[in-house]
Amino acid sequence: MARLAAEQNTIVTARQLYACGLSSGAVTLRTRRGTLHRVYRGVYSVVGEDSLTMKARLTAAVLACGDRAVLSHRSAGAWWELIAYGERHPEVTVPGDGGRAIDGIRVRRTRGLDPRDVWRREHIRVTSPARTALDIAHDVPPDALRRLLRQAQAEGRLTVNQLRDVLSRANGHHGARALRAVIADGPTPTRSVAEDVMLDLLDEAALPRPELNPRLALGATTVMPDLLWREQMLVVEVDGARFHSSAQARREDARRQALLEARGHRVIRVTYDQLVHDPEQTIARIRLALYARGR
Repeated sequence: MARLAAEQNTIVTARQLYACGLSSGAVTLRTRRGTLHRVYRGVYSVVGEDSLTMKARLTAAVLACGDRAVLSHRSAGAWWELIAYGERHPEVTVPGDGGRAIDGIRVRRTRGLDPRDVWRREHIRVTSPARTALDIAHDVPPDALRRLLRQAQAEGRLTVNQLRDVLSRANGHHGARALRAVIADGPTPTRSVAEDVMLDLLDEAALPRPELNPRLALGATTVMPDLLWREQMLVVEVDGARFHSSAQARREDARRQALLEARGHRVIRVTYDQLVHDPEQTIARIRLALYARGR
């Protein structure tokens, strides 16, 4: 029982307990003594209600809905760390028409859940990151959807090809249109909100798309500038407070800039504050740098 609970975020089912050798009476006795805590009918935790983590609550919801149940939609988004949990009712998809209503769980039924879209993580069935993105696309504002997809790509959670694959099997899914619109140009993976804002400003200004976080060989050293226009040898470094505020980070920024400039690259540094409060000036600086050599 302890091993199962450790594997399943403190959650065990009555059927699993019976398989361990406990009788229904033994389960009832442990519940009365506080060794087990009922979460849903036939689903228990080895810790109390106040100690349940997000993953424990979501695990309990999936196990309560049967062997074919799959964590999905915003709950799957929280599981994959694509979006915040928000203390919503867990959302679980059950293939077909079966499954019973369970208080506190939003049970969704579908006939079209492809086996390729069902993954297993930490012993729990959950929709793949790409399928999860499709399921939540209709309910997430376009800018927020674009940002979470970029971040997920940067962190290696999903790829554009995976998104296109799940769209090819969408079969009229209500999130397909919104997801297609966001990846029409192929959402570029970014590493920060500041890079997201910068990329949106460039798109709005109709400036050429840069390479984002490319590996650039400078002799024996390889650097990864934030934005690179290779032909113009122009680099834009976006200095968000989160990653550029420490003394060590500033030293590394200066070292990288010196390497780039020594190889003939022009480097423009932009702060998050400039992006938000003076976007016109930021775009004007980049536009001038992009086209100055052609004049």
